[in-house]
Amino acid sequence: MSFRHLSHILSGAAVLLLVATACTQDELADDTRLPEGEYPLIINATGLSVEATPASTRATVDGDWDGVTSVALSLGDETKEYNVTTTDAEKKTATLSNNLDPFWWTSRKDITVSAWWPCKDEEDNLLTTKPAVVVKADQSTANDFAASDYISAENQTVQFDNPTLTFSHRTARVTVILSEGAGINDLTGAEVYVTGLSTDDGNPATISTYAPSDKTYEALAAPQTVAAGEPFIQVDLNGGTFYFRPKNEVVLEANSRYTYTVNVTAKGLELAGCTIGDWANGGDETGNAEDLGYSYDSDTHTYSVYTPDGLMEWNEAAQNDPLLNCTLTTDIDLTGKEWTPIGRPRGYTGTFDGQGHTITGLNISPSEDAAALFHQINGDGTVMNLQLKDVTYNGVTAMGGIAHGNYGTITACSVTGTLTNTTNNGHVGGIAATNLGTITACWFSGTITGGSSIGGIAGSNTNAGSYNGKITACYWSGEEISNGVGYDVTGNSETTKVEGNWTDAIDGMNAALTDNAYQWTSGTDGLPVLKKK
Repeated sequence: MSFRHLSHILSGAAVLLLVATACTQDELADDTRLPEGEYPLIINATGLSVEATPASTRATVDGDWDGVTSVALSLGDETKEYNVTTTDAEKKTATLSNNLDPFWWTSRKDITVSAWWPCKDEEDNLLTTKPAVVVKADQSTANDFAASDYISAENQTVQFDNPTLTFSHRTARVTVILSEGAGINDLTGAEVYVTGLSTDDGNPATISTYAPSDKTYEALAAPQTVAAGEPFIQVDLNGGTFYFRPKNEVVLEANSRYTYTVNVTAKGLELAGCTIGDWANGGDETGNAEDLGYSYDSDTHTYSVYTPDGLMEWNEAAQNDPLLNCTLTTDIDLTGKEWTPIGRPRGYTGTFDGQGHTITGLNISPSEDAAALFHQINGDGTVMNLQLKDVTYNGVTAMGGIAHGNYGTITACSVTGTLTNTTNNGHVGGIAATNLGTITACWFSGTITGGSSIGGIAGSNTNAGSYNGKITACYWSGEEISNGVGYDVTGNSETTKVEGNWTDAIDGMNAALTDNAYQWTSGTDGLPVLKKK
């Protein structure tokens, strides 16, 4: 996409037409002084005009002064409202003037002037200082897109014989061009967002884009730096959500345009090309995109996850919607990721099916809350067929390998690693801190330190109301762990410590998994691993 920068400067005669004197500038005295009250400051506005392909709006964002009736103009310590009068049919050029209370030239010497738009607050009062850039979250209409633009001419030298201000945009313009990739045949109905943005000054974290033409989407954002590896461009299509994550930081600069050509594939977004430059002319830059990391089935409300980032996306979504299901399609390494336990404040009520896969490197060290993969699993919630390997939990209160509090169902899950409670306060269990639901055919192997009650499977197995904790065919190993359940209220706990070989444990767990799609078998290190029946 190319853009042509047009500059329009009005002749000095426009100034002379508006003065109440027959004098010309050539008839002035030889020195720089001017008669008071005879030469109002009138300014030619330039700098915004561009040729867009296609033109998105009739507004400043594409070089038109249409819709801008006035600007704030600052000279010295004073700010006044100056009217905008367009001077051509296409409204590409304008003159700034004030017929009631203008600034006056007092000499031929150059002056320093600033101007900005928007120039009014919500109560229609003149903004005497340049406002912070705060764009709209919903820019899906032409009006809201255009209204998110901010322009200014800052501390510019204005000459008596050539009174001109060159305006520039204070926003960064992001353009996304979509194309069909592998597995995607139709982009009809696609919704595009620019996300991962700073919320400084009240700006939105996510912007709904404006579509000026087919497969082209635009948004205006405040200048900022977008972090590498975080979602930046989001495409919602056919119930699925796709993200582009930049490999490097994206520095969004004022008066610059960023055009991303993105292929939408069944597995995510692929960056086909990127141009970054000023508002009118871009320069080439290359980049890479990562797969989305998951697919989403809107009918079953299920995330099918195949990368660490995909699992983190499900985590973020499930914080707001604990009904969301999750299925792992491969092993996941969460080393270096910051995990927030699912199910707080609302307990998890979906189904998490690991499908026999392993999550490695989970490290949770909260300053106050419990440490666990799930903070709470509600009565309708299920976690199954999942192995956690080499977890590291450090905390000051309760912790459980899979769950802090389980009211639901945990089946065919395992945990290896270290759980450390530094205050000896709270229940600590290899699978659950407190169990009021059912735990079946699960095992733990590792180290547990601290806690008011410690269990290789559960710190506490108890009851409340209609909930009655039950543990069946579960096993643990660990030199310092004496009991499978630290505090057993229900007495319905079938746990066994493994001393050496896990063969008997595997047989015992599989006997309880008659209706499960996965069963335990011996791994290369002697510990049980899941295998599809």
